[in-house]
Amino acid sequence: MFISERAQNMPSSPIRKLAKYADAAKRNGIHVYHLNIGQPDIHTPECAIEAVKQIDRSILEYSPSQGYKSLRTKMVSYYAEYGIDLSPDEIIITTGGSEAVMFAYMACLNPGDEIIVIDPSYANYMAFAISCGAVVKSIKTSIDDGFRLPPVEKFEEHITDKTRAILICNPNNPTGYLYTKKEMRQIRDLVKKYNLYLFSDEVYREFIYTKQPYISACHLEGIEENVVLIDSVSKRYSECGIRIGALITKNKEVREAVMKFCQARLSPPLLGQIIAEASLSTPHEYMDEVYDEYLQRRNFLINGLNKIPGVYSPTPMGAFYTMVKLPVDDAEKFCKWCLTDFSFEGQTVMMAPGSGFYTNPEEGRHEVRMAYVLNKTDLAKALVVLQKALEEYNSQMH
Repeated sequence: MFISERAQNMPSSPIRKLAKYADAAKRNGIHVYHLNIGQPDIHTPECAIEAVKQIDRSILEYSPSQGYKSLRTKMVSYYAEYGIDLSPDEIIITTGGSEAVMFAYMACLNPGDEIIVIDPSYANYMAFAISCGAVVKSIKTSIDDGFRLPPVEKFEEHITDKTRAILICNPNNPTGYLYTKKEMRQIRDLVKKYNLYLFSDEVYREFIYTKQPYISACHLEGIEENVVLIDSVSKRYSECGIRIGALITKNKEVREAVMKFCQARLSPPLLGQIIAEASLSTPHEYMDEVYDEYLQRRNFLINGLNKIPGVYSPTPMGAFYTMVKLPVDDAEKFCKWCLTDFSFEGQTVMMAPGSGFYTNPEEGRHEVRMAYVLNKTDLAKALVVLQKALEEYNSQMH
């Protein structure tokens, strides 16, 4: 039977593509430390769990296509704490942040239009572009200088008459990089000069580990109508499974266009919205504890990685991911081998191959993405297993 070109060109997720090998390892009694996926082991806030238990409805009905007004109104107060001034009408609830990215593309890009992303980037940005027929142009950053943004000239080399948008993730997944005020202004000036959209994925704003102030795309003056903010509750409240995100913009035309897609998919998840609304009452103490925990995990993992011979990871400034350079011939081959051919004391590690986060799959061949979403005891064991795996793999290769 016929399979579309779109489906054939769609990349497999580097985060999940090796899952079948991990499942097989588990069936064989091997414990797998999951460093591959941003699924926190932090408990969801009690107020969210309580909201699930308190659901007392005789009908689980459709919600409005834009999402419940009560949730959007409560979100306005949340964003105000970050100096982002919104009205409920400027917020559209989506089925996770992923749907927000997809709707932004579909509303703002025609097939063949170009979008500039910064490599390495979250793999689904490329997957959704392929789904929409858009063309990704990537600006390369390097692990060697901590993934710093290149100068304006590099961006301008990629801008053509088909360029419609720049996409950033801040703090960044997969690198943990945090854009400086100077870099954000540089992006703003480009957006203004060429009248582009700025899609800004800011789902990790709670997790910034520097003294730098958080700079949202919504803080940038003069491009208010160009900005489309992508958000999600998944990582903030450890609620990946409720699938609640948001698309936020002051651009009325974009909102009206997005609403057509929202109506076509009917409604965002009912139960998810109930939980998300309750979660907005999460005590600050919970957020402070989670922040401190991730900061400790980051420090522990990065210190441990950089002590392993030949391994290098820059210190991520936000989110809970890091890109790691490994002393192997092919990181994807090594990641698969860890799951199919290796174990140490009945344990192994699962990582996301780095090449899947680059537009050109030849890039990132010696890199993996790791998520420090496991507790420090498990991270310590995973580091031991990783060092043993590297020693055994390289002894076999030579």
